Amino acid sequence: MNQRPYTTLFLLVSVDGKISTGDTDVMDVDKDYPKIVGVKEGLKQYYDFELETDLFSFNTGRVFAKVGMNEKNDEPQKLPVSFVVVDNEPHLTEKGVSYLAKKSKNLIIATTNKTHPATILKKDFDNIHIFEYEKIVDFRDLFEKLKERFGAERMTIQSGGTLNTTLVREGLIDRVLLVVAPALIGGKNTSTLMDGESLHTSAELNKIKTLELVQAKPLENSYLLLEYQVKN
Repeated sequence: MNQRPYTTLFLLVSVDGKISTGDTDVMDVDKDYPKIVGVKEGLKQYYDFELETDLFSFNTGRVFAKVGMNEKNDEPQKLPVSFVVVDNEPHLTEKGVSYLAKKSKNLIIATTNKTHPATILKKDFDNIHIFEYEKIVDFRDLFEKLKERFGAERMTIQSGGTLNTTLVREGLIDRVLLVVAPALIGGKNTSTLMDGESLHTSAELNKIKTLELVQAKPLENSYLLLEYQVKN
């Protein structure tokens, strides 16, 4: 019996594997793709698939800050989704944490930062839960606790390239679902599906995960849906 949620890495990528349009935080596919002729026409398909993702959503504080969560002023619509957020810096402010808590069923913060803004707000929100780790977040432990304490059976992961690499290499990704946009972005410092530390010797080849193709489905406007099972 699996002691953690079944996980899906779900991302929008360019044909060359980029998950951003550049190497700074002002560059972002959500803001930039709608401006690009040949890409914007089919973009809605990605967001339609996103609406069908799991009731546990895993992301990072950096990503949420990048999409403006700390600047939101509206009253969010409550979702049945629980957000799991890794945030060590922290990138989320009290305002961002408060907004996410109002928006989510549960806001679960995993952090190595003892003074994370969520610790201040926890007394005001009964749906904020904090898992604190010493030096690095133990993702296997975190995932097991998500299933044990919150009943998480399935979880969608939409984190950045460095964290994606960590999760894949630790055998914590079961399925990969990619919406491929018809674009070539380039740039050696632009985030990709998997970044992080490169492999250096053939002794590390066991860290490479192989995939089994489930489907390759052409979408409208030259987009493509790719689904793989990870052979852990």
